[in-house]
Amino acid sequence: MSWRNRRRNWTRSSARPILWPVNQPRFQNRRGFSLFIECGECGEIPHCRYCDVSLTYHKISNRLTCHYCSCGIPVPNICAVCGSPALKMQGFGTEKIEEEIARYFPEARVARMDLDSTRRRKSYEQIIARFELHESDILVGTQMVSKGLDFEHVRLVGIVNADTMLNYPDFRAHERSYQLMAQVSGRAGRKGKRGLVIIQTSDHQHPVIDKVVQNNFRGLYQSQLEERRRFQYPPFCRLIEITLRHRERDLLDKAAEFLAQRLKQYTSEKILGPEYPLVSRIQNQYLKTLLVKTEKSASLPSVKNQIIFLLSELSEHPMFRSVTHVVDVDPY
Repeated sequence: MSWRNRRRNWTRSSARPILWPVNQPRFQNRRGFSLFIECGECGEIPHCRYCDVSLTYHKISNRLTCHYCSCGIPVPNICAVCGSPALKMQGFGTEKIEEEIARYFPEARVARMDLDSTRRRKSYEQIIARFELHESDILVGTQMVSKGLDFEHVRLVGIVNADTMLNYPDFRAHERSYQLMAQVSGRAGRKGKRGLVIIQTSDHQHPVIDKVVQNNFRGLYQSQLEERRRFQYPPFCRLIEITLRHRERDLLDKAAEFLAQRLKQYTSEKILGPEYPLVSRIQNQYLKTLLVKTEKSASLPSVKNQIIFLLSELSEHPMFRSVTHVVDVDPY
């Protein structure tokens, strides 16, 4: 056990127009070419056989790949369900943005930095060095481009599809979105010259977007603090996440209900769940989670000992011995 297609609005953070800067990073926190392939007739989307996620199309390898277990299949010519050849690419990742930018700006030298392009030894350093030496004009990347990079000649930063971050189902989604957008925005205009940041969003009046544009960190802090106080999330409580795993879904459901009832019976803490997470199956194992909320004044060692005892009880139960578990304290 271990402890631990709507029309888009473009929001500008500066009124100064820049038509063609020397270097431009583009930030899109999704690698691959298209997020998934969909049948235009029946709507079928190919999924990973081992994980509960759709397969992402990678053009460089011409395969559909799972980003959780790396399982891949060749790109089908027809739908596996209805046999229709009307397969459409949906969504976009860094590969597609790289291709589209090269099409619109054929004179520009475009580089891409994501997990796929940095797998080889020293490839990360080489991409950065080429961009710094003006051997690349436009850099497309995931969150890798948002932190710790100091380029003198960057004048424009574009953040693509910010709604993906803002609408992620996590209580820290707005905090993390602000951090990422603020960090990647900081790559522009670092040497005394004014830069321009363009954020693509379908909700330009979103409070987080507004606070990024206004550079209003204190406002974001105050609003997030009040929201977490109201709904009792950190820093006003401690969280302990218990994840159960098993190959059989029915058995996992029974084990999760058993543990939840025992937790509610023997602890005074608030128990949320059990629920399936956003990705409910990884590497052919189903997952189910319970969230334990403890008061800041509660004795964490005491709560820990109670959870250890109940997990031992679960492990010793004849029906649930094959169910594995992971406990994560402060899972954020």
